[in-house]
Amino acid sequence: MKTKILVANRGEIAIRLIRAIQELHYEAVAVYETPDKDSSHIRIANEAVWLGKGPRCDYLDIDKIIKAAKKTGAIAIHPGYGFLAENANFAKACEDEGIIFIGPSSEVVTNLGNKVIARKIMAEAGIPMVPGTDNLPHGDEGVKAAIAFADEFKYPIMLKATSGGGGRGIRLIESDAQMKSEIPVARAEALAAFNDASVYLEKVVVEPKHVEVQIMADHEGTTIHLGTRDCSIQRRNQKLIEIAPSMIGDKKLLDTICETAVKAAKAANYLNAGTVEFLIDKDFNYYFMEINTRVQVEHTVTEMVTGIDIVRTQIKLALGKKLSFSQNDVQLRGHAIEMRINAEDPKADFMPEGGKTVSVYRSPGGYGVRLDGFVYQGFTIPEVYDSLLVKMTVHGFSWNETVDRLRRCLQNFVISGPKTTIPFYLNIAKEPDFIAGNFDTSYLDKHPELFIYEDNANEASKLANLIAEIHHRGYNPYAA
Repeated sequence: MKTKILVANRGEIAIRLIRAIQELHYEAVAVYETPDKDSSHIRIANEAVWLGKGPRCDYLDIDKIIKAAKKTGAIAIHPGYGFLAENANFAKACEDEGIIFIGPSSEVVTNLGNKVIARKIMAEAGIPMVPGTDNLPHGDEGVKAAIAFADEFKYPIMLKATSGGGGRGIRLIESDAQMKSEIPVARAEALAAFNDASVYLEKVVVEPKHVEVQIMADHEGTTIHLGTRDCSIQRRNQKLIEIAPSMIGDKKLLDTICETAVKAAKAANYLNAGTVEFLIDKDFNYYFMEINTRVQVEHTVTEMVTGIDIVRTQIKLALGKKLSFSQNDVQLRGHAIEMRINAEDPKADFMPEGGKTVSVYRSPGGYGVRLDGFVYQGFTIPEVYDSLLVKMTVHGFSWNETVDRLRRCLQNFVISGPKTTIPFYLNIAKEPDFIAGNFDTSYLDKHPELFIYEDNANEASKLANLIAEIHHRGYNPYAA
């Protein structure tokens, strides 16, 4: 009987995990809710278990996921990203049932999921951090402590949910009045989103670069890094574009950041794959931000420049294998860019386009092009999930070659039915600062012209070319 691994996720990441599981000669068990009954991930899995009507609640039901694993005989569960991926209770439930959780231990997930505890661990290890507070006391004492911190470090100040992550639970505070009004609102939102009303403060790093380091760690205590990624181009703290390696030209600084990431992972007793995130200010000082205890959406760019399959390695590490490569084996080759093609309208504040059917799906390809998606022609996009359709990652020998390839792919990518982020990204691929590698977290604010484009320009151009081709062949029957 073949070893089975259950994938506790959906969409493109579920497909990514299933492929790696099957390549390792294991069987993949998918789970799904009713809105995902036509999703690609349940078609390619070896078997699929219906969790319930949903939406979302069944994907988040720990008992149902555990029961599905036991029913099918799965020995391990890969959580992917989102949903239960960074839920310490889920990791603990797997441990209690003797099921392998493909990720770090529940203790590590707990410690690093609590940003205040994580900061304490890093402080003891001597990792540089942005000035911040412990959890704010409740009531008037918390407001007084917050205003005292702001008096010392000056506005703007970042108000954060202690158990937040993925860009959620973050508010920029610029005055005492705003601090007083936002703290109770932030507590209520944190309780609803993370079941934890704790909040804390950090001094804002103005217009930083957001650089992260992929780390891998095995049971024998070996911890290595796979280089850097730049995730500076964001909207409301949500990453839009990911690049590997970072475009910062100071190699010594990047080497130091990578070494610091390994040191941080060891301080946290980290096992499996993880991402250590940093902010870099205009004077090129760097500060620890957090450790994400899961595979990242943007892991593809690191895979493209290193040739290392991160998900395959994750599974092998979780099953007790040691790392099969050393730090010296990790060599970065060229550049890679990932863009998240979402069913959203960037000109309408990125309003989701769920409920619409994909009438035409024509994807690009060729050398150095990778697509991770689950959408297909005729697929109706569920309204109840994330709007990500497909991740497009391109790789090139040089930065200019990579940008040229990206631009060509965006020009040839056609998704009709929903509005998508493709024309918005095409504007970015043509923008001089992006081409020059000159960007930080303020990039979109500084370039409002990126939101000006014709919605169907790509498709209209292709239709015109098609008509011209038909016309040409009509008058030239022997045309090649």
